[in-house]
Amino acid sequence: MKPDEIIQRRVARELKPNSLVNLGIGLPTGVAKYIDEHANVLFESENGIVGLAAKPPEGMDDPDLTDAGGGTVSAVPGAATIDSAYSFGLIRGGHLDATVLGALEVDERGMLANWVVPGKMVPGMGGAMDLVTGARRVIVAMNHTAKGAPKIVPKCTLPLTSIRRISLIVTDMAVIEPTDAGLVLRERGPGVTVEQIVAATSAKLIIEGDVPEMELGVAAAAA
Repeated sequence: MKPDEIIQRRVARELKPNSLVNLGIGLPTGVAKYIDEHANVLFESENGIVGLAAKPPEGMDDPDLTDAGGGTVSAVPGAATIDSAYSFGLIRGGHLDATVLGALEVDERGMLANWVVPGKMVPGMGGAMDLVTGARRVIVAMNHTAKGAPKIVPKCTLPLTSIRRISLIVTDMAVIEPTDAGLVLRERGPGVTVEQIVAATSAKLIIEGDVPEMELGVAAAAA
């Protein structure tokens, strides 16, 4: 199983039935593929869609129906299109149950950095500042390292997205929960050892007893 699929499948298990969830651009958008169709999870995109669905079949793309990153998408029956002001009203008003975002760095305090200096050929701020501040849960979905360098670090060296602590980190190697005490290692990736996770993480991890391996099945449907 490819790293992105591991991350997406594990994140999908965090999304509760009957919830409203924002998916960030890039890797997080693939989470939608692993949600049970009867779970009634509605995906929101900050550019103005409630009821976002997966990329349409080849040849069925509509250039006027895109996600926040400009990629073409489809919509579920009953979906709504809204303007950006209404969309950010949902986000800032605390109406999102969760957001799933990528990251450049996460540190020992659970602080997130997922944007950099304007003018560089890298991701910009987008709606991340509002999402991290406004969503009830903030789940970071990212590869554990970038070109072999740890992305979970003692202190972020890039500008912080928000001063609010995120809820959970899901990587291809681990599930890590930021807490008042620090970063707690909750689960291991498929075939990954605790020692390998520690070696790939420059931040200090709290390890309590046996660390189970991730479950990667499709998220449960609503009762």
